[in-house]
Amino acid sequence: MSEANDATTANGAADRAAPVATRRDWLSIGELLLLGAIWGGSFLFMRVAAGDFGPVALVETRLFFGVLLLLPFLWRARAQLRRRHAGWFALIGALNSAIPFVLFAWGAERAPAGIGAISNSMTVLFTILVGVVAFGERIGAWRAVAVVGGFVGVVVLASGRIAGADVGQAALAGTLASLCYGIAINLARRYLADLPPGAIAAGTLGCSTLFVAPLAVWLWPATPIPLRSWVCAITLGVICTGFAYALMYRLVQRIGATRASTTTYLIPLFGVAWAWLFLGEQPTATMLIAGVLILGSVILSQRERAKAA
Repeated sequence: MSEANDATTANGAADRAAPVATRRDWLSIGELLLLGAIWGGSFLFMRVAAGDFGPVALVETRLFFGVLLLLPFLWRARAQLRRRHAGWFALIGALNSAIPFVLFAWGAERAPAGIGAISNSMTVLFTILVGVVAFGERIGAWRAVAVVGGFVGVVVLASGRIAGADVGQAALAGTLASLCYGIAINLARRYLADLPPGAIAAGTLGCSTLFVAPLAVWLWPATPIPLRSWVCAITLGVICTGFAYALMYRLVQRIGATRASTTTYLIPLFGVAWAWLFLGEQPTATMLIAGVLILGSVILSQRERAKAA
């Protein structure tokens, strides 16, 4: 009798939990789409504002407004902070925010928004490559093929021309930014793993804000910045940095880092789509081919990771 009652109770609990789980799944899918749309939109905002601000001033504005939203995460984790964390905040902040943000903004001055969005997808592959080269991690044959395929995609992307203009420099700048991300992710995994993700983001962004500030003051535009560019810059900080990081941590806590990282697939799709819808930047055959190669490589690398897990 007791076993039957337990089974009935368990079945009833499962029936009650099923709608809740379904709602949470749909919520997670919606938040993944929202995050992909926001981060894809960041390349649109950079494209609009970079010409008026200049790359450095734009990045400082973005960092300032972004870190304001994230500082409460750092305050909440203050009891866990140690002196050694400051050095890693500084190094990882430079590699994960200051340098790549400036590189993407520099590229946005020179090429359509989709170029940066597509090259940003190389972050996943660089994270794998840096883990192998610098930290002795092992990868299977399929992930090795994925890395090679991704680099072929970058070569294709860099070789393209849009409206007669060479976009190679912008593509290479985005690729170098992704390399910085890959290094930073590996360092954070090893040296800041004892801190909550929100505190890591706040600490690294705070250091980046301080790093970029003197150069931003020196290079601040002499002419007034249009209202449209101010709106784009503040949106970059508040929505595409502060809010997006917070949303990412919420997803990681609910569905895990691996599933949350699938938003990587959505960023170039939204980046190209927003640029087409709002700026009239038509995707070219070169961009599409490069996007397929790079995204296909990223998906392949993630599938092997899931299989190994």
